[in-house]
Amino acid sequence: MQKQWNTRIMVEIAVAAALSLILGMLRLYRMPQGGGITLEMVPIFVVTFRHGFRSGAWVGLIVGLLKLLLDPIVIHPLQLVMDYPLPYAVLGIAGLFAKRPSLGVATGTAARFVVHVVAGVAFWGTYAPAGMNPWVYSLGYNLSYLVPNAILAVIVIILLQKTPLLDSSSK
Repeated sequence: MQKQWNTRIMVEIAVAAALSLILGMLRLYRMPQGGGITLEMVPIFVVTFRHGFRSGAWVGLIVGLLKLLLDPIVIHPLQLVMDYPLPYAVLGIAGLFAKRPSLGVATGTAARFVVHVVAGVAFWGTYAPAGMNPWVYSLGYNLSYLVPNAILAVIVIILLQKTPLLDSSSK
């Protein structure tokens, strides 16, 4: 892992952010109140495993900000942060597990899940069916698309491990 970014790493971050945004638009399934089943996390994880937490967090942050610019639903400034840049930036946590990418994907997705659940309860709890606890609703809603996303990401990352793409020394 490098301490300083060079031009190549910055380009990888930009390309990964663009690819993540495109993959996020190619949904296998669209959730009614946001989110969906996509491969958008894979490019973030690739950069994270190649260059570490910091680079992965930057890719995620950029992806979240781009999503905010393209298709925003904003009801509160804190909700803006918790629904857009923060959940994607925390995917960088996966970089702490670069030697065990499946664990990294699970950990990064779990961190994103926590952010989305808290935002779901705080800002979207009114969408819970009558009589349903907002925590139960938010947990279920976010699990319903983040678990399939994590499974897809693990499968793709496992396939990519057989290539030089996940090797940060292939510069």
